[in-house]
Amino acid sequence: MTLSIIILAAGKGTRMRSRCPKVLQPLGGRPMLSYVFDAALSLSPQDIVCVVGADADAIQAQFPNVPCRYVIQAEALGTAHAVLQAVPHVKGERVLILAGDGPLITASSLATLVETIPPEDLGVLTYDAADPAGLGRVIRHPDGSVSRVVEEKDATEMERAIIEVSSGIYVGRRHDWMAWLPQVGNANKSGEYYLPDVIPLAQTHTTVQAMRLADPFEAFGINDMKQLSQAERFLQMKQADELMTQGVRFADPMRFDLRGKLTVGQDVFIDANVIIEGTVSLGNHVQIGANVVIKDCTIADNVTILPFSHLDGGKIEAGASVGPFARIRPGTHLGKDVKIGNFVEIKNSTLGEDSKASHLSYVGDAQVGAHVNIGAGVITCNYDGVNKHKTVIDDHAFVGSNASLVAPVSVGEGATIGAGTVLTKDAPAHQLTVARAKQSSHAGWQRPEKTKGEE
Repeated sequence: MTLSIIILAAGKGTRMRSRCPKVLQPLGGRPMLSYVFDAALSLSPQDIVCVVGADADAIQAQFPNVPCRYVIQAEALGTAHAVLQAVPHVKGERVLILAGDGPLITASSLATLVETIPPEDLGVLTYDAADPAGLGRVIRHPDGSVSRVVEEKDATEMERAIIEVSSGIYVGRRHDWMAWLPQVGNANKSGEYYLPDVIPLAQTHTTVQAMRLADPFEAFGINDMKQLSQAERFLQMKQADELMTQGVRFADPMRFDLRGKLTVGQDVFIDANVIIEGTVSLGNHVQIGANVVIKDCTIADNVTILPFSHLDGGKIEAGASVGPFARIRPGTHLGKDVKIGNFVEIKNSTLGEDSKASHLSYVGDAQVGAHVNIGAGVITCNYDGVNKHKTVIDDHAFVGSNASLVAPVSVGEGATIGAGTVLTKDAPAHQLTVARAKQSSHAGWQRPEKTKGEE
């Protein structure tokens, strides 16, 4: 039986107190709706229809490559009304309904639901809530089938004591949805058309079965910033757990954020407050210090990243050391055993094997050879206000402290650049090049003194 998926993403999210649509709020560095799309696509459905509201344009713009049809719910009249807008547009014989603000649901749980519930029955995904306040309680028949789901504001005191609640995820046949949904009324305290109200209607024709989630957090719905932060910590801990099963050692897995994809080798150590963004690869024996941010980097074996460093878009070869307080910007390639020290910034540059920039330097748009020493305070002056220019420093060169290399310029193999030099012409190989203002001393010079009464 073919499967279609409807995702409900029309909620206004007023409790978020944010101009950003609720389903676009970031979770693990991605919009929360992206997780629901991923789970849906993993089931290889015939089609996906997403119900959106006033934020339709923003939501569609965020997911230009997701194969999904968007249907607008012009009036927020409830979840049953939202599904009714979408069902005529789906093609599958069976329809799975998901919540756009429930990003923690796993593909495996959805697959189990679809496979476990007989196609002719209506299936409901439920869980036992530690605190069911505000959630719809699941009322069962003596045989275990579902009788109804009652919203808390409409529940009796005895019904509120029930801890089994609905996740808002349902699966049923398309023609059944088409028959039941127009019959759902809004005779409740909110005056809304609730999706769970199809259950009493369904029981006249079929059985309503529930599947309990083993992990209640999968059904965690996000309605405000507090719940978003709770979901974030759950997601991060889950990701850290998976990395620890791969052999990663954390100083504190609760102080680690993965906002993308991380692949790791053996014997990787990650200290506290490390953030990984984008796509990052860590080789064997990589050591990441505290308070480091790494984004879109490939890091080879035996690399050490010292605390408070920020790496973005770099490739770092085996044995290199970066930091502390270093910045690696996009386009950087550090060769084997390169050392980048404190307060050094590298941008769009290549540094060859065993080269060093140990402190207080900026290297931008440069090609640096092997075994080069870049002294403290050295900068490549790569930008003339309009265009970027390249600096080339050949193997075994030594650039003295506080030198400025005004690009385009080259330093020959084995050349030495004297401290304080402003280099505007190419420096020949194996020679000392010095370009400084002539030093002079003035014996009659008087140091200024404060005028009486000044502070």
